[in-house]
Amino acid sequence: MFWTECKELQDTLVAMRRDLHQIPELGKDLPKTREYVVKKLEEYGIPYTLSDKDSGIIAVINGGKPGKVVALRADMDALPIQEETGLEFSSKHAGCMHACGHDTHTSMLLGAAKVLNEHKDELNGEVRFLFQTAEETSKGAPIMVENGAVKGACAVFGTHIGTIISKDIPAGTFIICPGPIMASFDRFIIKVKGIGCHGSTPEKGIDPVNIAAHIVIALEAINAREFNANVPVVITIGKICGGAAYNAIPSEVLIEGTTRALNEEVRQKLARRIGEISRCTAEAFGGSVEFEMDWGAPPVVNNDEMAAFAAACAKEVVGDSMVITEVEHPNMGGEDFAYYLNEVPGAFMFLSSANPAKGTDVAHHNPKFNVDEDVFWMGSAAFVNIAEKFLNN
Repeated sequence: MFWTECKELQDTLVAMRRDLHQIPELGKDLPKTREYVVKKLEEYGIPYTLSDKDSGIIAVINGGKPGKVVALRADMDALPIQEETGLEFSSKHAGCMHACGHDTHTSMLLGAAKVLNEHKDELNGEVRFLFQTAEETSKGAPIMVENGAVKGACAVFGTHIGTIISKDIPAGTFIICPGPIMASFDRFIIKVKGIGCHGSTPEKGIDPVNIAAHIVIALEAINAREFNANVPVVITIGKICGGAAYNAIPSEVLIEGTTRALNEEVRQKLARRIGEISRCTAEAFGGSVEFEMDWGAPPVVNNDEMAAFAAACAKEVVGDSMVITEVEHPNMGGEDFAYYLNEVPGAFMFLSSANPAKGTDVAHHNPKFNVDEDVFWMGSAAFVNIAEKFLNN
């Protein structure tokens, strides 16, 4: 059981996380983060390849005997948020913060890589470590797939720390469920076109503000009237911009929002209907729209067998009572880990770090977000146990 050695790495994992927490970077270009990870891989003697499309890294451990291939993934990017935690190791990059735990994911995977590399001669097969960029914009996983990250792999596993499922789940609990566990997430952009004029003579123009208001109301009817009430569907409009003066009708109004769904058919219908309703509503008032879908990631659907396998491995690490294998509802947040699961079977796991006494029960993407560092070794240990058992059993 190689995973037991992860307990001895706890202080190292905390130190790595705190280092990474201070240098958060956005999107696909993560030069400082890549340099840090590469330095650790070289220190551990683990070979790697660098992507020429982004700052992604694929590290590989070849076991002493040939066998299957298993991939383990961590995301590395941060968020455009000004940190307000007051931690001694707070972000040194203004307006940028690891407010979703990706610094932790990277550290836990590095720890797993270290332990597995020390036992590589005892492994039958290959372990790939995927250090991925741009999860927050859902652009990193497709690049990894394009770079061959899961080509020939038999399974892929990933972990997300925090309070995603519930802030009431105690720190150190794994949540590993079969089937759909997270939704697709996509962005829609509607540019409402009208004809600007003075506010005192609205009859001389076509008011895009009025059209936008009707579009917003009409879109709310999609999930209420076009889907069965038992089908999870989310349409959220988070941004409306238009106008420059209180007494002038603008020529254009911008509407942006997001959709969430748990299967691809619903996801595609949402996009189609948003476009149709927007166009028809605008035309009814004499205007027009430019509609665009910025496709994010498909739903995250765990393979039943791989989810059960990962749960069994996690139970060996933290005990049966600290592993949840069933939740009432899937999370409607999104994760581009879905792209890997569309290629090979696998499972995406959640590791709770919610501890009210330590103030780590704050929601993700919040300037005060933090995690309970005591669970770090558990994340590494789960990865190690999954890899060892998948390859050797």
